[in-house]
Amino acid sequence: MNHYIALTLIAAATPVLAWQAPHTDSPPLIDGIDSDSVWQAGEWRPIDKPMVGTLPAADDFSARYKLRWDERNLYLLVEITDDVLIDSTPNPLERYWEDDTLEVFVDADASGGDHLENHNALAYHIALDGNVVDIAPPGRADAKAAPALFNEHLDSAWSRSASAPFKLIWELRVSIYTPGSGDANLQRLSLSPGHQLGFMVGYCDSDSSDGRENLYTDVEIAPINGDRNRGYIDADTFATLTLIK
Repeated sequence: MNHYIALTLIAAATPVLAWQAPHTDSPPLIDGIDSDSVWQAGEWRPIDKPMVGTLPAADDFSARYKLRWDERNLYLLVEITDDVLIDSTPNPLERYWEDDTLEVFVDADASGGDHLENHNALAYHIALDGNVVDIAPPGRADAKAAPALFNEHLDSAWSRSASAPFKLIWELRVSIYTPGSGDANLQRLSLSPGHQLGFMVGYCDSDSSDGRENLYTDVEIAPINGDRNRGYIDADTFATLTLIK
C-alpha cells in the first residue's frame, strides 16, 4: 500500500505543521534523474512560502519535493523551475546564501530552539556545485562560530533541461545526526518508525550576481518584527516530520 505525505494543521502550536514521511525498501540512486521506482508514487509538497521577497510567476520560480526514508537516511526528490541559475562565488564559505541554493533544515529530536551557533539543529545550504555549508560552533572552522563544510552529511546530484526556464531535478541523501553543541557531540542516527524530526525545505533564488532576491520554504513562518527569515536561527520554525513504515 502506498503512503502519502499528509499535512495536518496544529492549532496555536510550534512547529506550525506536522506531516508524515513514508519508508522505502528501495532507496533511490542519487543521480539527479527521477526514474527511480520510489519516486513514482506519492504526493508532492510545494515550496511556495516566501520567507524573503515575494512569490513570482511560475516560469520565474516554482518548486516542490517528495520525501522518503530508510534506516540510514532521508531521501528527497526536488523539482525546481527557475529562469536563471547563479553560482557566482567560488569560495563555498563566502556568500553561499546569495547564489541559487537548496536548503534542508533538520532538527534531529524535534526539540526546537536556537541553532545559530550550535548544533541543536542544522541548516544545510546545498550549492549548485554540491558543497554543503552551515554555521559551525567554535572549534571547527575558527575560534568563533563560522561557516564550515558538512559535505559528509549529505549527497546530492541534479540535472536540468537544456533551455530556460530551466527544470531542475535534484536528488538528495541526507544522514541524520544527534544534536550537540560541537562537532565532538555529533553522532549519526539510525532511523526507525515513529521517529520525529523538525524539518523544513527551502530555496534561495538568485537572478543576478548581485545576490539573492527571494527565499522560499515549505513552511509558513510568522514574522518577528516583520522578519520571516528565521529558519537558520530558530528550529521552532520547522515543521514536525514523523517517519512511518
